[in-house]
Amino acid sequence: MLRFGKFIAKHRVLILVVGVLLLIPSAFGYINTRVNYDILSYLPKDINTMVGQDILIDEFGQGGFSFVMVDGMTEKEIADTADKISEVEGVSNVLCYESLTDLNVPKEILPSKVYDFFNKGDTTLMAVFFEESTSADKTLEAIDEMRDITSEQCFISGMSAITADMKHLSDSESIIYAIIAVILTSAVLVLTMDSFLIPIFFMLSIGIAIVWNLGTNFVMGEISFITQALALVLQLGVTMDYSIFLWHSYKEQQERFPDSKVEAMAHAIAATVTSVVSSSFTTVAGFLAMCFMSFTLGLDLGIVMAKGVICGVIACITVLPSMILIFDKAIAKTSHRDFMPSFSRTSSFIVKHSGAFLTLAVVLLIPAVFGYTHYSVYYKLDSTLPKELASVTANMKLEEEYHMNSTHILLVDSDMDAKTATAMLNEMDDVDGVQFTLGYNTLVGPAIPDEVIPDSIRSKLKSESKQLMLIGSEYEVASDEVNAQVAQLNNIVQKYDANGMLIGEAPATKDLIDITNRDFKVVSVLSIAAIFIIIAFTFKSVSLPVILVAVIELAIMINLGISYFTNTELPFIASVVIGTIQLGATVDYAILMTTRYRTERASGKDKKESVGIALSTSIRSVITSALGFFAATVGVAVYSKIGMISSLCVLLSRGALISMAVVITVLPSMFMVFDSVICKTSAGFSSKDDEHPSHKRRLHVFSR
Repeated sequence: MLRFGKFIAKHRVLILVVGVLLLIPSAFGYINTRVNYDILSYLPKDINTMVGQDILIDEFGQGGFSFVMVDGMTEKEIADTADKISEVEGVSNVLCYESLTDLNVPKEILPSKVYDFFNKGDTTLMAVFFEESTSADKTLEAIDEMRDITSEQCFISGMSAITADMKHLSDSESIIYAIIAVILTSAVLVLTMDSFLIPIFFMLSIGIAIVWNLGTNFVMGEISFITQALALVLQLGVTMDYSIFLWHSYKEQQERFPDSKVEAMAHAIAATVTSVVSSSFTTVAGFLAMCFMSFTLGLDLGIVMAKGVICGVIACITVLPSMILIFDKAIAKTSHRDFMPSFSRTSSFIVKHSGAFLTLAVVLLIPAVFGYTHYSVYYKLDSTLPKELASVTANMKLEEEYHMNSTHILLVDSDMDAKTATAMLNEMDDVDGVQFTLGYNTLVGPAIPDEVIPDSIRSKLKSESKQLMLIGSEYEVASDEVNAQVAQLNNIVQKYDANGMLIGEAPATKDLIDITNRDFKVVSVLSIAAIFIIIAFTFKSVSLPVILVAVIELAIMINLGISYFTNTELPFIASVVIGTIQLGATVDYAILMTTRYRTERASGKDKKESVGIALSTSIRSVITSALGFFAATVGVAVYSKIGMISSLCVLLSRGALISMAVVITVLPSMFMVFDSVICKTSAGFSSKDDEHPSHKRRLHVFSR
């Protein structure tokens, strides 16, 4: 690796130029990477709710749909509005009471149920179907145009409207995320580093790596809005450690090579490659574990974040050293005294009272486990969005006027006769929470011969192989009530049509709940197993993987458990995101301390001295790293109006501090208690008696 380090140091200008030039294709890739705002689209493609969505598009030419409620309009105004909406590009069909007057029969003959469905008091409903899926670009553009051409008396509800608002909100916030994260992280680095200028080069180097990462997402076609929002702050927080390590290594090598900064940097790069690459394995393993989820949001987030770590490592050993060497004089001129204390007394206190800290950890474990297994989660994304959003307001109006919180779409055989269809819908009407059922036969009624119905009306609800029905529910999406309702409706449809499909937001969300519950258990086991194996091979130990993983898992349980005691609902992906990221990113703190503990133990020092030196030499690095991670995420947590993003960043920022506290206090205590076991089950440790005279020596305290 020294040869590699010498090459980078020697060709520093060329390396920096190449790194900057790579920003051009990366920027192109970033701009042309589509962002997906529909969480439900990541469900497996072979389940009924997803297959039914494809049928809806292929056979009816319509994917997503929204209810548009108009308030206080005349029949003519309603008809004109319906005509305007139907002409919007991306709109497939508009179904309303007025549109049924196209029938060659008087309106009075239409069933009263049809009028009651579309009208309540001064309000009228329109069902608007779109040509493409709920979150397709064309659909979201159609929502925006519908808002432009309709008056304030129109309220556009549904998942497509929610997705459009979330897109605008996310797009407006993304740049602010970056600015806040950079400012807060730079502030931490100014206080913890020994130069006012070096944080700027850290930010530039990491920023280049982030652009590389986001640009290469182009090959994936699209990424989730959650991935886009978290990728920047997580990559900044996770990979900042590598920059700090290089800088510290460079400062150490300058003492060995005071007359040659190039030689010092070459050796620093070699040392960084060895340490950082092995350290990054645990982080990458945690992210890649998410790729095994059948809910493919995990694959999306896992690949992007693992790729981000790799880009961060590459930038750390190429771009950053080049910057430091080129601007070395400027960096030296902005050097300042070390603001961070040595924490020598803190280290001595923790080692001296290791038994008390371990006892405290055991006591905390009980409420932590309870909270970890009992906190509440939510699956309904709009439940945490600002109430002033147009889509949220529309959904509330729909609930107030029509007592509708969700709408299901039923696809059954088009050859199902009127008598069977009516019997099926009547049975569904009796299911708790069902507000209405509406099908082809409901609209036309028995008094209207099928032959006189225009194709323009028939095609809205019937294709060659399927017919479409709507079911309105008073229950909210993701609630226990609607999940039970969906199960009951599925049982009914199977009696009448074995190939019938119940689709829509509520059925898809029920699938999401079932699938992710299984996925998260698998990912949790895989991430722990992967990191366990990496630690076992790194330290050639049986006991250390158990101790290190247990310490971080305690921190994770405390972090998530706090949500129960503060009565905070978490987004459904919180457990898998926090479980893998907090484990993969913060286990490095524990590895850093363990490495030094092994070095001191192998040199012949007793356990107390070895643990003390390991803690005192690691504590500053652990605090700096944890505060950096905290700074990168806490600003987004406070600023973001998207509940899911804010909640995840709260957990990530809090988790960094909790992991820091646990590693600094509990891990040294574990070393003190289990030292003999560690020495017997691990390679490279000394197991000499602590009371041997040669070990009676003063506790040395070093600072990094």
